[in-house]
Amino acid sequence: QVQLVESGGGLVQAGGSLRLSCAASGSIRSINDMAWYRQAPGKQRDLVAVITSGGSTNYADSVKGRFTISRDNAKNTVYLQMNSLKPEDTAVYYCNVRIRTILYENNYWGQGTQVTVSS
Repeated sequence: QVQLVESGGGLVQAGGSLRLSCAASGSIRSINDMAWYRQAPGKQRDLVAVITSGGSTNYADSVKGRFTISRDNAKNTVYLQMNSLKPEDTAVYYCNVRIRTILYENNYWGQGTQVTVSS
């Protein structure tokens, strides 16, 4: 079994910062790509940022220069540092991690954490 536990969401004023964390645990042999998605009310879930096992990163255009994704392989954790937050960043943020267990490789989702940015 694999579990992803997210933390760090909350309410912040425009221009503020938040740091999200997503920790994986369970029968993990290796972790490949780690990513953050977000879903605003009434909208589809969109990719925000991704980091490969080698440390390469990619960002949605809307967050480039404001958000930073990073990972701590020793802790099986991915982070999303969000600076200069805007009201349009308000959404539920989900981590998505590709994990290889003894039996198979699969993508796992976190439970989601609410980020609300007030104007």
